[in-house]
Amino acid sequence: MTAAPPTPATPPGGHAVATDAAGAPTGARPWAGKRRVLASAFVGTTIEWYDYYLYGTAAALVFNGQFFPDASPLAGTIASFATLAVGVVVRPLGGVVAGHLGDRVGRKSLLVASLLLMGVASTLIGLLPTFAQVGWWAVAGLVTLRVLQGLSAGAEWGGSALLSVEHAPARHRGFFGSFTQVGSAAGMLLASGSFFAVQHLLTAEQFAAFGWRLPFLASAVLVAVGLWIRLGVHDAPEFTAIKEAGEVERAPLRVLLRDHRRVLVVTIGLRLAQNAVYYLITVYLLSYLTSERGDSEAGVTAVMIGSAVGLVTGPFWGWLSDRVGRKPVTIGGVVAIGAFGWVLFAFADAGPLALLPLVVILGMNLAHDAVYGPQAAWFAEQFPVQVRFSGVTIAYQVATVLAGGFMPMIAALLLAAGGGRPWLVAAYLSLLSLLSLAACVAAADPAGVRARAERAARREPALSPEGAL
Repeated sequence: MTAAPPTPATPPGGHAVATDAAGAPTGARPWAGKRRVLASAFVGTTIEWYDYYLYGTAAALVFNGQFFPDASPLAGTIASFATLAVGVVVRPLGGVVAGHLGDRVGRKSLLVASLLLMGVASTLIGLLPTFAQVGWWAVAGLVTLRVLQGLSAGAEWGGSALLSVEHAPARHRGFFGSFTQVGSAAGMLLASGSFFAVQHLLTAEQFAAFGWRLPFLASAVLVAVGLWIRLGVHDAPEFTAIKEAGEVERAPLRVLLRDHRRVLVVTIGLRLAQNAVYYLITVYLLSYLTSERGDSEAGVTAVMIGSAVGLVTGPFWGWLSDRVGRKPVTIGGVVAIGAFGWVLFAFADAGPLALLPLVVILGMNLAHDAVYGPQAAWFAEQFPVQVRFSGVTIAYQVATVLAGGFMPMIAALLLAAGGGRPWLVAAYLSLLSLLSLAACVAAADPAGVRARAERAARREPALSPEGAL
């Protein structure tokens, strides 16, 4: 994504002022006039992923007993994770539809619709009868609502990421885009925190009877807040300009698949390891600790702490990628993810669970966030604006299907295939990391090119008393 040259703007006083591609005066603070955009990216994404991650936490802790009570423990766990995966499978479909409309109509409209759909689906999960009450109709209702969640999630990330990145000055896109990424950490913090609260405020019997429903029902209030914020945001000048000029693509998906296939494949690869380790920590680890260590709370607590730390580490890695480039930051994170699975399971099997938050911080905040923080900006920089929504959304969601949503179920199957030992799971994560590493090497890094050019310019001696280079 190439920054547009400064253009003159004439204020009421009559003096021309240069503005950047985002419409902000050059020399002004990069966040001037952008607070509502950043609030929309952060708050809206927080609420969206709060709803989505609630399902993952509930799938690990309660859905096997509430909706698959007649199955064996292993079969019930796999069935519960399978319903989790269903929502992931349909995310590319939501991404295709959202990408087409987002590249033709605009980013804002899709963000409002996705948030409303997610809120309705999550609230209805909180009202859903269990298997003991209505039998297999409960499972059908659960799957249907999970599909709606998946369609909504398929539209959400791309729109939010582009709204923040396209409003950003060129030198701050990683930092601005990280607000979308931080929304994911905040959503997980709210989701795990809400389950932590109800687990500790209610007895085990009360939690199983109705307590698990309360976090889902609370989403109705949160969605109302998110809608109020998002309705006040407008599409960025970069997209508005091509729309007003009639230069939007009539069939952006066709153009994407015809002219940008290699870039699409590379962008999918950039996300594989990051998404896999996230689902491994935030979903599968909860189930693993419950079955292997008899502790259903340590994992939730550790994920909650890691998510809170992510509110700081996400923007830090985004900011650092603006300074040194996306590629070196992301490569460091991918290599760390490849090694982390071995550390995680060695600790989960024998380590003191009181220190589990430190291990989760190592994997989630130092490894995962180094990839996830710069991701919104780096994905956007791979595609031209005419097909950008389709490109980033489809790449993001296809990678989620390949490496994320199926990760808990694949991990459970690999654990069984390994005779109850988790080393096949760690090896699988290392394999995905190798694929992401190859994608990092192949991806374009305009931020890195700019950063190197700026460093070289600072090292060159001045050629005139005024400091001209």
